[in-house]
Amino acid sequence: MEKERNLRYYIETWGCQMNEEDSEKLSGMLKNMGYKSTLAREEASVIIFNTCCVRENAELKVYGNLGALKKLKEKNSDLVIAVCGCMMQQKGVPEEIMKKYPHVDIIFGTHNAYKFPEYLNRVKQGETHLREIETEHSDIVEGLPIDRKSDLKAFVTIMYGCNNFCTYCVVPYVRGRERSRKPEDIENEIKELIKEGYKEITLLGQNVNSYGKGLEPSITFADLLRRVNEIEGLERIRFMTSHPKDISDDVIYAIRDCDKLCEQIHLPVQSGSNSILKKMNRHYTREYYLEVIEKIKREIPDVSITTDIIVGFPGETEEDFEDTLSLVKEVQYDSAFTFIYSRRKYTPADEMEDQIEDEVKHKRFNRLVEAVNEGCAKNNKLYEGKTVEVLVEGESFKDTTKITGRTRSGKLVNFTGNKCNIGNLVNVKITKANSFSLLGEEV
Repeated sequence: MEKERNLRYYIETWGCQMNEEDSEKLSGMLKNMGYKSTLAREEASVIIFNTCCVRENAELKVYGNLGALKKLKEKNSDLVIAVCGCMMQQKGVPEEIMKKYPHVDIIFGTHNAYKFPEYLNRVKQGETHLREIETEHSDIVEGLPIDRKSDLKAFVTIMYGCNNFCTYCVVPYVRGRERSRKPEDIENEIKELIKEGYKEITLLGQNVNSYGKGLEPSITFADLLRRVNEIEGLERIRFMTSHPKDISDDVIYAIRDCDKLCEQIHLPVQSGSNSILKKMNRHYTREYYLEVIEKIKREIPDVSITTDIIVGFPGETEEDFEDTLSLVKEVQYDSAFTFIYSRRKYTPADEMEDQIEDEVKHKRFNRLVEAVNEGCAKNNKLYEGKTVEVLVEGESFKDTTKITGRTRSGKLVNFTGNKCNIGNLVNVKITKANSFSLLGEEV
C-alpha cells in the first residue's frame, strides 16, 4: 500500500465540455479511493490524460506530453500512467500508443471510463499494459462521484453520443449513438447540486435538441427545459450544443417564457455557403439558418447568439468563404469558436478531393476572426449605460481589486463591488465595453 503522501493524482484534459465533465468524474472516483489532486505531474502517483480527437492539434499535444512522461516513469516505477477519452476510440490509436509509449499502463475509452477504479486496482496488483476499449455502451451509468471544478456552476450531461455524422466529425464514432438520460435522474442531480450551493447549471449534449428520443414516456428537450425551470432554488439554466436543423419553436419559446433560462443560444453554423453545408452533411441551408436566427431574435429580446465556424473545408472557394463572411456580418454574433479545417481519419471529408492549401486557410481564418470580432465589439457597445444581472464568480484575474462574473447573456463583466457578494446575483451598471468583456460597478 502506498504511503498516504503519495496518493496524489494529476489529470490533464483536452477537448470539449463533455471531456471536462468526464475528468470531473474520474477525479471524483479517485478522491473516493483516497487520492488527492495535485497540479504538479512530478508529485503524482497517478497521471491521467483525457484526450480529444476532434482536431489534429489536440492529438499532437497528447503525443508530445506522453513522451515527456517517460522520464517521470523512469524515476518512479510505481507511477501509473493512464490515457483515456475520444482518441482511444479511434482505430489503431491504442495500439500505436502501446507500441511507441510502453510506459503507459492503462488505456480505456469513452464508454467504460466508469470502470477506472477497477483498472487502477488491477495495475496495482501487477497487471501490465491494460487496454480496454468498448465500441458501444447502451446503458447510462448513474450515480458516479464527481469532483466539480466550480462550486457555483456545474455541467449536467443530459444525453450522450451523436447521430448526425457531419462529414468532418469523428464524434459519432468515438462517443457512440444518441442516448438520453431519464428526466428524473437529471432532476435529482440538479437538486443535489442546489443543496451543495450551486446557482447555475449548463445542460450538456452533442445535440441537446435530440434529447428524449427513445425514452418512455415521451419527452422533448423543450419539455425538459420547462421541468428543470421549476426546480426550486436554481438560479440560472444554460445549455449546449444545439444543432440548427433540430432546434424547435418550442425550445425558443421555452427560453422566452422560463425565467431561469438564460438568454443565450449557441447555434453552430459551420459555414455560410449552401454548397459547403451540403458537403458537410449539415441538413440545413443558409436561408433556413437565418430564418431561425431571425425568429430567435424576435422572440427573445437581448439574446446572445454564439456559434462555431470552420474555415477551409475541402472544396471551399473564395465565393463560399465570402458567403460565410456575409452571414457573420448579418448575424452579428456575440462570439464564435473559429476553426481551421483539420483532416480526421475515417471521416468522409478526409477522402474528399480539393483539400485547401494551408496558406489559403490561414488567410481566410484571419479575415473571419476580424469579422467576428467586429460584431462582438458592436454588441458589447450596446451594453454601455445598462444595468445587468451578474452572477459573481470571484476576483478578477487581471485586476484583483475588481470582482468578475457573467451576465445572463454570457458576457464577462469585471467590476468594482463587494467581495462578500461572491456567489450571489448582483446588479451591475456597465461603464465601458471592451472587445471581449465589459467593465462596470455594482449598484
